[in-house]
Parts: sequence; C-alpha cells; structure tokens
Amino acid sequence: MLRTRAEQVSLWEAVLPVQVLRLPEELARVDALLDDPVFFAPFAPFFDPRIGRPSTPMETYLRLMFLKFRYRLGYESLCREVSDSITWRRFCRIPLDGTVPHPTTLMKLTTRCGTTAVDGLNEALLAKAAEAKLLRTSRLRADTTVVAANVAYPTDSGLLGKAVRRIAVTGRRIQAAGGATRTSLRDRSRAAGKRAHGIAAKLRMRSAQGKDEAHAVVQRITGELAGLAERACADADRLLGNARRALRRAERKALQRKDEGLSDAAAGRRRGRLRRAVNDLSGLLEATRQVAAQTRQRVAGVTPAGATRRVRLHDGDARPIAKGRLGKPVEFGYKSQLVDNDDGVVLDHNLEQGNPADAPQLAPAVKRIIRRTGRTPRTVTADRGYGEASVEDALHDLGVRTVVIPRKGKPGRARQAEERRPAFRKTIKWRTGSEGRISSLKRGYGWDRSRKDGTEGARIWTGQAVLAHNLVKIGALAG
Repeated sequence: MLRTRAEQVSLWEAVLPVQVLRLPEELARVDALLDDPVFFAPFAPFFDPRIGRPSTPMETYLRLMFLKFRYRLGYESLCREVSDSITWRRFCRIPLDGTVPHPTTLMKLTTRCGTTAVDGLNEALLAKAAEAKLLRTSRLRADTTVVAANVAYPTDSGLLGKAVRRIAVTGRRIQAAGGATRTSLRDRSRAAGKRAHGIAAKLRMRSAQGKDEAHAVVQRITGELAGLAERACADADRLLGNARRALRRAERKALQRKDEGLSDAAAGRRRGRLRRAVNDLSGLLEATRQVAAQTRQRVAGVTPAGATRRVRLHDGDARPIAKGRLGKPVEFGYKSQLVDNDDGVVLDHNLEQGNPADAPQLAPAVKRIIRRTGRTPRTVTADRGYGEASVEDALHDLGVRTVVIPRKGKPGRARQAEERRPAFRKTIKWRTGSEGRISSLKRGYGWDRSRKDGTEGARIWTGQAVLAHNLVKIGALAG
C-alpha cells in the first residue's frame, strides 16, 4: 500500500528550540521543492492504493535518496547518519522517536520502482522548474562520458580464476540447500590460483628477451586456465541438472502438503535458497563459457569484438569503451550523454550500452528538451564527435538557429572561415564547461562509478544522481 506522507511532528520536537529545528539553507530549499505532491505520482503504479502492508512514506524515501547521492553515502552509512542527526531527521520527515527505514528497504524500493520512477521524478522536477520560469534554454551544450561499471580492470585470466572459485562456492550453496547432495563437484580453485600467480610472476620480467618468453608463457597459462574453467563448467552442469530435479521434487511435495492443509516455513525457506543458488549457477556457467570462448580467441591471436566482450561475470551489459583519455585509454562500463544550460541544470541525459556514436544522439535529446520546456533553444553546441552535416540539418529542422559544432576531418576553406569567427570560438569556449559539469557529477554525485549492475541499474544510478544535482541547482535558482 502506497504511503506518501510521514507521521506528524512528535511531542519531543514540539519542545525543542527553534534554532535546533531550523534546516540548513540548501536542505531548506530542496525540502520546499520536494514538498509537492507531483513527486509522488511516479510511484503510484508500483503500489496498490488500499491493499497490502504500508510502504515507507515516499516523501521520506525521496529525501533519503537525495542525501545519499548529495553526500555520496552507502545505504548503511546513510541510515546511520540520519539516525544520529536531528537536522537530517527533520529533513527526511522522521520523528525523533521514529524508526529510520532499514537499508535493505531502501534497496528494494529502488529496484522495485526502477528507471520508470526515476525518469518520472526528473521529468516532474524539470516541469516544475519550467512552470516557474527557472529554466533557460537559449544556449545548450552536450557532451558524452563513460559511467564506469563497478569492476576492477578486467583480464581474461582474472575472470577465469574468479569463475572457477565462484562455481565451487555456488555448488556448495546448492548442496547446503539440499540439492544434488550426492553429486561430487571438484573444487579447482587452488589450481586456478597457482596459474594466476604464475602469470603475475612472468609479467614481472623486465628484459626484452624475458618479455618475449613471458608473453609465450602467459599465453600458455591463460589457455590452461580456460581449460580449467571449461572442465569446471562440465562438472557443474551435472550438479545443476540434479539440483533442478531436486527442486522440482521439493516443489511438488510442497504443493501436496498445501493441498492437505499443511505448511512448513523452514522447508519453504530452504526451497527459496535452493532456487536462488540454481539460478545463480545457471547464469554463472553461461558467463564462464563466454569468457572461456573469448580467451581461446585471444590465445589464437584474434582480438574479441569489444561490442560483445564480457568484462564482468555478474553483469553482461558492461563493455570496454575507448574514449581517448590519456590516463584511461579504455574504460569499462556504459556511455552516457548529458545536455545542460547556462545555469548548469541538466536538461537531458541518457545512458546506453556499449559505445554508440555521439552524433545520432544529439537531435533526439534537443527534441526532448523542447517538449519539456515548450521552448526551442537558440544555440546548440557540442564537441567534434558530433561534427556531421546531418546533425546540423536535424537541429535546424527542429528550429535551432545557431549550431556551433566543429566538423570532423579536415574542413574546407569556407568551413575554416566559419569556425574561426569570434562568435563561433566564444561559443566553443563556453562548451568546454560541459566537461566541468561532468566532472562535478562524477566527483560530487557518483557518476564516476555505477554501484548497481546492468544497464537498468546504471540508468537508475545516474538518474538519481542527476535528480540530486538538479534539486540543488534549481533550489538555488528558486531561492
């Protein structure tokens, strides 16, 4: 059951001095923005209005998530800090004698409502700002960046070693839950660890001749790791088949007991653990075979395609993306585009799997901004990655008068004269501010790394970060 408002002020708060009850300036502005019922509408489709256990009040959830992304806190540390702070309790509408929601409750709410609710919240905030005439759209600038997945630098040998260990651990989970108890599963973790250490030792060789020798040895050991992972998958397949049969028998027995009017809560929990472990092992085996196949390709001298390369065992959506940065020539995650205005308000953002081209994304983003604000921007600028004649034509068709985007390749004389005009160069200098906007989101709001898995999870993460950023910016404009 959906609850939108929290409890009223407790007796303890009524006797506190005014100085204690006063919110800091930034929190007071954000609190005034979020005190609009329009922010509850995106959550309505996910709850029954009358039936079920009452949910966490949505005004409390919204404020907790703002604090999480504004101050880059984990769920556990967020709940702990709110519990210990009178100011943050007041901001989150939690009475002094009330209970702060559990971290797992916030996690489940976030996953349950997904990107639909986050996108709805961002749309509601921008619509509210547009209605109050706080959004300037005369000039827009766009840029793309990589939102990294929550993964260390991946190597095929490292992924194979982790896969072998996780297959053994997940197999033990299945047997502990009562599935395939008589099926043996060999633990090859020690053998995989020895080979991984062998690779690390060879990579430390410094001489030129040693490097050539090390490369050959690393290739051989990596091939052996792939063979170990494939044999572990074959063993786990037998265990998985027997575990599925055990799960079906347990479910049939539970249905019979239910028909007889009997129930066993402990058996139900055991079935749930077994079902989750079976699903985990099934997905793990698929990912392991994919990593082993791409390892065989690399050992044979063929570079696997980046568009399909697996870089995480538990997330099949993250991809290697080359953006040309000096410190990080290749990043692993998702590509995101951001469009902001003179005030630094993010008017549009999107996140895509892989490394799609920049140019086709700009016109749809400007079209969405026109729909949200009801006004056509006068000037749109972006970097050379968008520099195509088709992009300028599409923007002019939308009503944009001035498009300031350097062209790719070597421009002709007429184009060179256009790009050397003072007005063109001044707008290009303003465009570089989008790099600062991206840097601010990465340093201050969590865009440097998505802590949720998959494209859907990364979209939830970036959407929540943009919402927190825009609440601060629009609150300052309104104040």
